[in-house]
Amino acid sequence: MTLIKQTEVRNVINISKEQELEIMSFLQGAVYCWCKNRRDEWFSMRDLMGGDNYYWEGTPLEYLYEKHADTLGKDKEDAIKDAGKDSGWLLKKVISQDKRSFDSKKEELIRKYKWIRD
Repeated sequence: MTLIKQTEVRNVINISKEQELEIMSFLQGAVYCWCKNRRDEWFSMRDLMGGDNYYWEGTPLEYLYEKHADTLGKDKEDAIKDAGKDSGWLLKKVISQDKRSFDSKKEELIRKYKWIRD
């Protein structure tokens, strides 16, 4: 099934395969929760892990911030912004590998998804 409209899925570099799998499992859980509780609504990475959930400490998403801040030496603002971009690419990868079907659109400079129920 996966994405109705196929678009580019990029790999996120400078994290281990284990870290990537951990992040993707975490995001898959978030997608399942969204689809269960808000099944007919569009969502983005910002909806899943922004707002009240912006604080990623203690979650696998912290690897992305650490990559940009510690490994690549970016200042806090740039590390947060670039970790957010990486997380969006990983969410897209999760959605593209999901067994369910999702529609996709770009809106407000971000990628949004919606579960298409059969």
